[in-house]
Amino acid sequence: MIVIERTGVASAASGRSGGFLARDWCDGTALEPLARRSFELHASLADGTYGDWGYRRLTTYGGFAGPRNIPRLDAGGPVSWLGDAVVVDRHLGSIETTAQVHPGAFTAGMMRAAQAYGAELRVGEVTGLAATEDGGHIEGVEVDSEIIAADAVIIAMGPWSILASQWLPLPAVFGLKGHSVIFETGATIPAQAVFLEYQEATGALQSPEIFPRADGTTYVCAISSESPLPVNPTNVEPDPGAIERLLAICSEVSPALAKAPVLARQACYRPVTRDGLPLIGAVPGVQGAYVATGHSVWGILNAPATGEAIADLIFDGGSHAIDLSPFDPTRSSAI
Repeated sequence: MIVIERTGVASAASGRSGGFLARDWCDGTALEPLARRSFELHASLADGTYGDWGYRRLTTYGGFAGPRNIPRLDAGGPVSWLGDAVVVDRHLGSIETTAQVHPGAFTAGMMRAAQAYGAELRVGEVTGLAATEDGGHIEGVEVDSEIIAADAVIIAMGPWSILASQWLPLPAVFGLKGHSVIFETGATIPAQAVFLEYQEATGALQSPEIFPRADGTTYVCAISSESPLPVNPTNVEPDPGAIERLLAICSEVSPALAKAPVLARQACYRPVTRDGLPLIGAVPGVQGAYVATGHSVWGILNAPATGEAIADLIFDGGSHAIDLSPFDPTRSSAI
């Protein structure tokens, strides 16, 4: 197996997302089996064999920034690191149902695991596919003017999977931009994830998500936009003013964040499809071509079961653990 990365492992959303995992938040949707299987796999993968990627269970809360006279669920209690303007009014998950990983470390760990089984990592740009004369069977990929032979090719480039549509009949994949900051918080914030609703002074409504990590940092994301997707992932930059707005939200909702050093100011693009479901399966009409993308906010959560399903599909002709029909790239709602 050869993994080809244009700029490096976890250089986009796989390294800049929140890494939040939920067992049952996709229940009642087509994603339910995929999410539950992936949540189970995440727990079994985190045995330290290929590194520590910060896997741990979390307690998860929801709330909003509201008037100071509204009683808080956590008044004098477990979410004391939030400010007085925040109302925590519900439990969203327990250590049985929510967890986290550091997404960049997890992705790098999976690459190390693959290399331990003989995989090779190459940095380069895929500029085309090699196929039979009739185009019906993929025989390899072109990387920096070199043809690399392959029995199967998997397109798994997040929103940049859209670039492969010049070679393969793929449904559209779009990029939704999100902004985030990472603070150095040490041991001041426990293993508690928080999802908030927040109204900025301009009246704009935001949904900040706060994830303290096992390495003593805290990740906060909010403020999405539909800024155009750059061709090169290295050119992804925060929108003007977006990080300043996010930092202002952080200072308002938590004194601990207000005084914490900022380690990173960043942005990434989440891959989304027309119907909101990922594309997982064989590319129609082209033998040896597969796609796995479009996971939106659940990319890190659903990565293990997606990889398992694609491996089953290639080697055995079908997925054993997951019914992939809702994610079929030929479904009309995705085209």
